[in-house]
Amino acid sequence: AKTKMPFLSFLKSESEGQSSDPVVAASPSSEEHPLPKSLDEDGDADAVTKAIDKLKPALTKITFGSLVGYCSGVATKKIGRALAIVAGVGFMLVQGAVYSGYIDVDWKKVQDDVASKVDANKDGALNAEDAKEYWKKVKAILTHNIPNAGGFSLGFLYGVTYA
Repeated sequence: AKTKMPFLSFLKSESEGQSSDPVVAASPSSEEHPLPKSLDEDGDADAVTKAIDKLKPALTKITFGSLVGYCSGVATKKIGRALAIVAGVGFMLVQGAVYSGYIDVDWKKVQDDVASKVDANKDGALNAEDAKEYWKKVKAILTHNIPNAGGFSLGFLYGVTYA
């Protein structure tokens, strides 16, 4: 009885002519292929080739701009996490020193100073409009002289969201 999965052939008993050694038994015979070829002898495509064929319409839409947008999004997410950790640890250390009585911090003044520096449209509030202003500036810098930069935003969003 021939097993359809050569990697499970070590489960056969030695009475069937198979070795009990899994390494010897799992090695493929000359007519079995352990890895799929791009096309089998009967002309059928392997799984990767089928997936590429299925995704062909989407793959033709991938531009250089969307690719660098995705990479920039992934990098932004990683850097953002690292900066959040540094800021969080820094705050915990300062607040620990405040709690212990070593220093005194006027958090209201810190909040007002940070808000005035970060408020992009100078309306006195941090909101979505400020985020849009910063995004326009970042996008202008990252897409300057990039061919096919139209897909940059979508690639960036995908990289930040799914990486």
